[in-house]
Amino acid sequence: MKVTYFGTTVLLFDDGKNQILFDAHITRPSMNKAFLGKLETDEKLADEIIENHHMDRLSAIFISHSHYDHVLDAPYFANKCGAFIYGSESSLNVARGGNVKEEKLKQFHAPETIFIGDYKITVLPSCHSKAHWYNDDLGKTIDNPVSQPARKWKFKEGGSFDFLVENDGKKYLIRPSFNYIKGQLDGIKADVLFLAIGGMTDATEEVKQEFFKETVEKVNPEIVIPIHWDNFFVPFNKTAKDLSSKFVKSNEELQELAWYFEKCDRSLCVQLPLTSMRF
Repeated sequence: MKVTYFGTTVLLFDDGKNQILFDAHITRPSMNKAFLGKLETDEKLADEIIENHHMDRLSAIFISHSHYDHVLDAPYFANKCGAFIYGSESSLNVARGGNVKEEKLKQFHAPETIFIGDYKITVLPSCHSKAHWYNDDLGKTIDNPVSQPARKWKFKEGGSFDFLVENDGKKYLIRPSFNYIKGQLDGIKADVLFLAIGGMTDATEEVKQEFFKETVEKVNPEIVIPIHWDNFFVPFNKTAKDLSSKFVKSNEELQELAWYFEKCDRSLCVQLPLTSMRF
């Protein structure tokens, strides 16, 4: 399996036959643009990504929740590649605003298992990371189509989900938010865990330890790859940076994660945006 990381929580799985995209956010507007302007897909960049990564085999796009940094570019990729979009009703309303045909939209209801080619994808209920003033819409839904350009606040959370991907005897768990539902992962194992760490510096030591217990310790992966650590306000043609500001300190989160994994003797790998790994 080849997995390409596009920053934030965006992962392209490619088994040589079918490609599956988890989340869709390659347009990386500046912070001023994101908070003060209107958002729309950078179609030129999207076309370059599609060509460079041979995404003519893209079968489906799965959306973990409907904030703009997870769903913004899903309509364009779906229309350009002929892919289905799987998501909550909120995510599908973003797709409808982008003129994705209704027959290409699939609403999932977690827990649910979906088969695409050799992929077995289980959608699991999840929980978004702690709310702040800039994302204080948890539990709110998008009830009407969202057409671009659109303001950031149009992209409400709409429910959060994890994905367990199985293919050719290997299991991959994608957890796109730093939070957990106690007991949700009981009995679930994975070879690779893609683990969001954005917001970890806000958490108490007790919450962090419980988070690791409910994710890393239960899933018992061979390797953990952090996601949602990079500065998604920086375009791809700039050097990759961690997201460190007054509100988020990914540099500290990565260091703390490294210390934790060293102490518990587990493997950790930081994957840079626009790079691929084979499993």
